Amino acid sequence: MTVIVLTQCPVGLRGFLTRWLLEIAPGVFIGGPSARIREVLWAEVRQCAGNGRALLAYNTDNEQGFIFDTHDHKWDPINREGVTLIHRPNDPTSTTSTINRFWSKAAK
Repeated sequence: MTVIVLTQCPVGLRGFLTRWLLEIAPGVFIGGPSARIREVLWAEVRQCAGNGRALLAYNTDNEQGFIFDTHDHKWDPINREGVTLIHRPNDPTSTTSTINRFWSKAAK
């Protein structure tokens, strides 16, 4: 099973992917192509994505049962002892929270 998710990619790329995969929602493609075809599709997605983002996930024989790859995402997959995790970079603007003056003293 192969899943490709596109965000803000050209319409022509979506049309290209519908030759081999089924578009089950806007920008979400699913299917069962061979490994060779999957690699060709992913190379085309990476080349034609423009300013958009793309995510590829497919099943394989490992601890998690799948592998995924990203293109132009802020979150990056990293391998930790054979398990793929998502590294989310710190965004200092989102960590600061405003304390509402009507909140309890414990919340402050």
